[in-house]
Amino acid sequence: MSLRVAVGAPFVSEGRDRLGEHEFVVSLSLDRDWMSPDQATRLVDVATGEGLLERDDGELVATFDLDSVTVPDDYTPDESLFQERSAFETALDAVVSAGADRQETVAAVNALQRDLGVTADVAAVLHARREGVDVAAAARKAGEEL
Repeated sequence: MSLRVAVGAPFVSEGRDRLGEHEFVVSLSLDRDWMSPDQATRLVDVATGEGLLERDDGELVATFDLDSVTVPDDYTPDESLFQERSAFETALDAVVSAGADRQETVAAVNALQRDLGVTADVAAVLHARREGVDVAAAARKAGEEL
């Protein structure tokens, strides 16, 4: 969730789903003073890898529902945002963002992992798909790691 908030904040404040990459970096680093320009650029790479952003003709396009993003007044991004996340974490966050309870989702993923004898990454992707949540980026990552 925190990744979606940090990535979504510049789009929400501008009321658009497309921003220039420079505009995105400036919004996070100078306007909000949440991170350095280098960190904001790294965040673009992480969010693109997670499937939250796409690059299109020099612009960044948000691929998730920006209406679901609420930026709390006291929000400050955590350093962990700049690290690539596992397919499990990506799929789990996507299911929770879609409205599922986090503990119930983890329990369901654990049960799938145990019952099918697959990795946690594969079980999380499978559970997300069963719930109707698009986790294509997580699925690719899980497949690459097999």
